[in-house]
Amino acid sequence: MIIDFHTHTFPDRIAAKAIPVLAKTAHMIPSADGTCTNLQESMRKAGISVSVVLPIATNPHQTESINRSAVLVNQTYDNIVSFGSVHPAYSDWYDELSRIKDAGLTGIKIHPVYQETDIDDPAFVRIIRRAADLGLAVITHGGDDIGYPGANRCSPLMCRHVVEETGAFTFIIAHMGGWNRWEEACDELLDLPVYLDTAFSFRPIHPDESGTWNDEVPRLLTPEEMLAMIRRFGSERILFGSDCPWADQKEYVQVIQTLGLSEKEKQDIFADNAKKILHL
Repeated sequence: MIIDFHTHTFPDRIAAKAIPVLAKTAHMIPSADGTCTNLQESMRKAGISVSVVLPIATNPHQTESINRSAVLVNQTYDNIVSFGSVHPAYSDWYDELSRIKDAGLTGIKIHPVYQETDIDDPAFVRIIRRAADLGLAVITHGGDDIGYPGANRCSPLMCRHVVEETGAFTFIIAHMGGWNRWEEACDELLDLPVYLDTAFSFRPIHPDESGTWNDEVPRLLTPEEMLAMIRRFGSERILFGSDCPWADQKEYVQVIQTLGLSEKEKQDIFADNAKKILHL
């Protein structure tokens, strides 16, 4: 069994417009069209049993509609699990988190860069603390963002501040703890009870032909660096994630398969850790 803990889709009426815009911002060639139906086809090719969709409320007014769509995804697809999302400026955040829990969602996704708020800002800390109290998992974008060079809103150190403020909870920091900040992730997160996901952290990633992408991205983790980081944190703290449609699920599965991990380590990363969080 393989669970992809980090994917993105949009309602069909939105995907056709959203994916090209996001691809242009990030200078990326997407591997899928951003619909749930297309994600299922990608999963079939990659041998993936379950994908977790991570929506983001990019403004306060989107919060409720994002979460209604998440519930609909969970009701419609038997192999796609959607998280919810809450914008830090949304006034009814406290009750919305209760509604998320009551609707059967497992967790929430936050993206401090897109949501224009530092992750250790009190507006986010209160949301995270409430989510933790409700038993909801929280997954955040970690580190820099390819589409927003210079934006520092969710560094590993900032994520450390959150754990120090809230205490232990189910906290997943995407992109191996901090995209393009992996040394800092090892320094700041190693002793904390957090999970990391593998999304968009190593090749193959497919930039477009503009040339800008290579100037903006210093590097990605090599297979040797990825293996060393997994071993340093321990496979019981790593979740497989592709970031589909921004990386190809099948290609990402193949890379993890060829890192030289033991069967136990691969089982942890591909399935067992995610099953615990998702209560599967």
